[in-house]
Amino acid sequence: MPAISLDPLDLAALLCSRVCHDVISPVGAIVNGLEVLEEEKDAEMRAIATELIQKSARTASAKLQFCRLAFGSAGSAGAFIDSGDGESVARNLLSDDRTKLEWTAPRALMPKNKVKLMLNMCLIAAAAIPRGGLLKVEVVGESDQMTLSVSASGPNLRLASGVPALLQGEPESGSVDAHGIQAFYTGLIARASGLDVRAEATPEMVTVIAAPVARQEDADVAAPEAS
Repeated sequence: MPAISLDPLDLAALLCSRVCHDVISPVGAIVNGLEVLEEEKDAEMRAIATELIQKSARTASAKLQFCRLAFGSAGSAGAFIDSGDGESVARNLLSDDRTKLEWTAPRALMPKNKVKLMLNMCLIAAAAIPRGGLLKVEVVGESDQMTLSVSASGPNLRLASGVPALLQGEPESGSVDAHGIQAFYTGLIARASGLDVRAEATPEMVTVIAAPVARQEDADVAAPEAS
């Protein structure tokens, strides 16, 4: 199946839907907590509401900072981003009591799209461990030979069935919805960076890897000359 293309307006709308979906839950919790503070007189209930507001505000902030870098134009003044910024927003969003993030990528100025790609790969890998586990981010090589890898391991490990096709721009249904747009967008960023991104699953691990597209002249096997 050939890769499909999305109208820019459809792509923008679907990405906005994805971001709103991520942020609406903690924002809604903040609203609920404020309503409790307005109506509740019991000190214990007010303390619980305050704790809920604080926790939800931190979660909303982490999600927005992550989305700003993963989907938006953060740091758009230049073509490069400090990979440490990517690590920081990833840790704020993905590392918690249930999930450990091992970020072994060296800190360096990297092309903006490659940092965005790493963050989107982290989202795909994190979705494969809904009950938490280990996320490991690695970068091998430099410049045009850079390979990015994010692996996930943990209980109830599962890679969503449609993700590999979406990464290749070939959704099984022939169309992309708000649920699948993040994986589809990840493939778009990879191809814009000259990388081929794929997701693989074994019973022990889910790995999302983006490697340089092999040069055609290196992949071709020279045919023997006719005698």
